[in-house]
This record gives sequence, C-alpha cells and structure tokens, in this order.
Amino acid sequence: MSKIGKINISIPEKVKVLLSGNMLNIEGPLGKKSLNIDLEIFELNISDGKEVSIKPKKNNQDTKRLWGMNRSLINNAIVGASVGYEKILELSGVGYRAALKGNILNLQLGFSHDINFNIPEGVKIQVEKQTILKISGTDKQQVGMVASEIKSLRPPEPYKGKGIKEQGQYILRKEGKKK
Repeated sequence: MSKIGKINISIPEKVKVLLSGNMLNIEGPLGKKSLNIDLEIFELNISDGKEVSIKPKKNNQDTKRLWGMNRSLINNAIVGASVGYEKILELSGVGYRAALKGNILNLQLGFSHDINFNIPEGVKIQVEKQTILKISGTDKQQVGMVASEIKSLRPPEPYKGKGIKEQGQYILRKEGKKK
C-alpha cells in the first residue's frame, strides 16, 4: 500500500477539477493545468468538487509504484493553480548582481562577461535588492528546474561561500590552507 496514495486531496474553493476522458483538467485563479491519467490502471473519484481520491484497480508492484506519484502530481497541480510555487535564490559574492531586462535576466557573477538567462513562459522572476531573486509560477517542476539552472551558473563554493544558493540552504564550509 502506498502511504501517500491513500491520502485524499482536498480541493480549495476557487479551484475546479474536471475529468474528461483520460485528461484531468484543473483550473484555478493562477492558471490551468492538464494531467494525463491512465484510467486503465487507476480509478479517480471526485466527490462534490471538494475532494479527489485515486485508487489502483489492481494491486501489483507496478501500480503501487505509480500510485503515490500520480497522487502527488495531482496535488501539485491543484496547489499550483490555487497558491502557486515560489523559490528564493540569494547571490553572495563581491560584485554579484542581477537585473531584469524585459524577458531576460542579466546576471553578473564574477566572470569577464555578463550572463543573459532567457526566462521561460509560465515563470515569473522578480529581482529584489539586486542579490535576491524570487522565482514563482504554477508548475512546481518548472519553477524548480529554472531555479536549478540559475544555481548551476555559479554553484556556491566551500571556502568563501560565494555563488548562487537557495534561501536557507546550508553550505558545507571548509578551512583554508594552514602554514
């Protein structure tokens, strides 16, 4: 049995969930999302527009594996449509700064050149205080992917801690050379 799959998903008031064929359409104040659910394997119940539950038709290894994942995907889509997702990145280092130029994020990260990062559709980036980036959107996977792509441009180094890190991320610090 899947511990995550058993839990019912509560639907907020502003969100509408409709099942048409194999597609589960989720509409909320922040946007729309469509998920493809295999109804040959799973049974999906939407009760009075307040709760969604997903249960496998047959209980074997493959369905057990997919049960919790599908439940999490549905839950993430509902939360994204109602509240949205947000990641905060911090730039730490001398001369490290970010600026928005239309649909392009301009980053100065200590290289001899600026880095221009194209912001994908469905993701909003706000620059606060030149060293703090707020990445927000409705799709959890896309927000996390954009954040990790930006972090990979200059990962934090262990000696001085310079680089791009998530807010609250712990960086393992090392001691420098000794005489």
